[in-house]
Amino acid sequence: MGEISKLGAVSLSCPDPHALALFYSALLEKEITFESDDFSAIQLDNLWLTMQRVEGFKASTWPSSEIPSHVHLDFSVSNLDAGQAAAIAVGATLAPDQPEPDRWRVLLDPAGNPFCVTMLIPD
Repeated sequence: MGEISKLGAVSLSCPDPHALALFYSALLEKEITFESDDFSAIQLDNLWLTMQRVEGFKASTWPSSEIPSHVHLDFSVSNLDAGQAAAIAVGATLAPDQPEPDRWRVLLDPAGNPFCVTMLIPD
């Protein structure tokens, strides 16, 4: 085995870590594990999802490249419509541009980061 054995965390830059952690906690039905003024963390099965405050944060203008996407998460769902509805119910918004809506749906988290729900991720 090499020196680097696994990805341990994905960190999202944002203006308000607590608000973004509340969104992802509700979306993933996981508890917020740690919080400070500038950082929040949610422990997933084999990965930490963290949110960190960045002063002057500017949300992505995706699909325009004026301000590129900072990160892009894909979530596995068994039904696209149900996955989209569940994300919207906890605070996501449907992105106006949907490149392949039969394969994935692009949504925006409360900080403006695009993410997708898709049935294309194998179990």
